[in-house]
Order: sequence, then structure tokens, then C-alpha cells
Amino acid sequence: MPDAPAPQTATASSGPLTGLRVVEFAGIGPGPFACMMLADMGADVITFDRLNANKNQKSATGRGRRIVELDLKDEAARGRVLDLLEHADALIEGFRPGVMERLGLGPDAVHARNPRLVYGRMTGWGQHGPLAQAAGHDINYISVTGALAAIGPAERPVPPLNLVGDFGGGALYLVVGVLAALLEARQSGKGQVVDAAMCDGAASLMTMFFDFMAAGRWADGRESNFIDGGAHFYGVYECACGHFISIGSIEPQFYALLRQRAGLSDPAFDAQMDREAWPALKQKLAAIFKSKTREEWCNIMEGTDICFAPVLSLSEAPLHPHMAARHTFVERHGTIQPAPAPRFSRTPSVIRETAKSDIVDIIKAWRAGT
Repeated sequence: MPDAPAPQTATASSGPLTGLRVVEFAGIGPGPFACMMLADMGADVITFDRLNANKNQKSATGRGRRIVELDLKDEAARGRVLDLLEHADALIEGFRPGVMERLGLGPDAVHARNPRLVYGRMTGWGQHGPLAQAAGHDINYISVTGALAAIGPAERPVPPLNLVGDFGGGALYLVVGVLAALLEARQSGKGQVVDAAMCDGAASLMTMFFDFMAAGRWADGRESNFIDGGAHFYGVYECACGHFISIGSIEPQFYALLRQRAGLSDPAFDAQMDREAWPALKQKLAAIFKSKTREEWCNIMEGTDICFAPVLSLSEAPLHPHMAARHTFVERHGTIQPAPAPRFSRTPSVIRETAKSDIVDIIKAWRAGT
């Protein structure tokens, strides 16, 4: 397993966001993930956490930060935070609406000290609306968007981990929003608030499916459509060994190759896009795939235009030849973790170390422009 790139040193920098100063207020889920991405891409991320938090400094999602522990209820500590924010480019917080305002660190107070700052707010329900103050988790935020109802077998929805709300609809939209606002601030000289709500982001991720619905190409029910497990040519199948494989042979030429390699000579398979035929064809295909092991099917299909891949576990994924060749996973502090993404040809991202720091030293350095 390849090691990660060497940590950034005081005299070397890398990543397209080198020079960007971000202040993070510690949270869980999408906020830390967003800041991990920014840190990987070169941003100087300072994380404020509570006293004696003692967070794991080897955490993958917490990587690349300088951590400052303090009591935000202390007036002197809040004053130092504002002193630091005066020299920051962006702030990221993930509290319920109103918490930062009660601490005296809301957008109005911060913008009074630093009008150019981009204020990123990460929540589940958003800064306003009937549910804004309600507790929730990823599963709840994607429930109201149509996303959860569309995922899983016909019998009931299945939570897609917390990928759709927390990370896809949350962290990634927060990163895009903050970077877009930073670009605009360079032109206008003015910062703004980025209201990144997981329910908004998850709804946005569903855009293509609302398009399909409007065009009459999508049935409002699970396992009823060509990419939700309803079709025989797009799904997951068990092999003789108990492992699984995935196929996505949508296009006619890919479907033809699937038939050739899997020996699907039965004329019934001619009706690829006949929805009424899909259940029976799924049963036929399931029996065929159950006749060989996953390794045997990999030898027959992997690397072809069938649109095929083995379904790998978390422990298996880093060992796959393609993942290994691209160094998609790296070993860091004795554990395996995903490497930074995306990749940059001239200013590559690196994994930086996380360490506790003193806020006074950081303020002095930022004031001096270092």
C-alpha cells in the first residue's frame, strides 16, 4: 500500500488553495469532511474545539488542521476568535440556527470586523423554515427530498449510508458554495453567508430523476426503473462463492457484449427494454451468475465494455489493482484511508498533519501575512 505524500512543511506548499485561510468551528459529519477537502487542497484550516476535547489527531476526516481548544462562552476567548477572523477568508460552522449569534459570532458580528469573509453555514434543514430548529440526521434530510423513497428494494427504502445527505448533499455543496462566494468576494470586496442545507443539496442531487419523471421515463416506485434495480441489465448479482458482482449494461452495444460473455442466447433476452419482461429476466440472469464464482466472472468480464465490476468490501477495495495503481487509498498512521480527491496536475493535494496550536501565535502569523 503506497504511503501518502509527505506532510507540508513550513517552507513548502502544495494544493490549489494554498494561501486560503479557513476557520472551522468543530462539529460532526459534513462540516469536518468539507474542511478535510479544503485542507487537502492546501487551505490553512484552523479548528476551534471545546476545552479538553482531545480529538483523535490521526483521524482521516480531521486531517490537515491546526486545532485550538478554547471556551467560546468566555468573553476573552471570543475576542481572540474575532481577532483571528479579521484575517480569515472563510468561516465554516455546523450549529443549529442562532447558536453562533448567541455566542456573539454570527455573520453580522464577524462581517463588522471582516467584510470580505465568506460565512459557510452547514445544517440539515437550513437557516429558516418550519423544521430549522428540529434535530435530525442524514436519513431524515433525504427523506423529504424523494431520494430515500427511490433507493432500495420494492419492499422498503434502504438508507444509502450517510452519503447522500451528509457528504453528497451537505459537504460537497458547502465546498462549492464557499469557493464560489470566495471568487465573487475577490470581485466585489464583500463576503456573504452560504446557507448549505443537506435537504437542499440532496434535492439538487435528484435533478435528473425529476427530469425523468417530467418526461414520463421514471416510475415513482422502487425497482421499477432502469437504474434502480428494476432492470435485469443494471444491478447486483450473487455468485457461487457468496460474493457479488455489479453490471450496468444499459447501452445496446454493452448489452450485446454482456449476452455474448455470459452466454445469454435465450431469445427472451432480446426484450432488453420491455419492463414487463424484467422480473423474469432478472431471475434467469441471477441463476446464470450464481453458476460461477466472483473471481471467475472477473476473469470473463472485467476490463470489457460490459460495464462490470466486482462488489468489494471496505477491506478489499484498497487491494483492487485499479485502486492500487492510482493510489486511491493510502496508509497513514498505520491505517488505510482514501487519498485526497480530485487530482491536480500542477498543484497536487497532500495530506497534512493535524496538531494543537496556540491562537495567539496564529493571530500573529496571519497578521504578518505568513
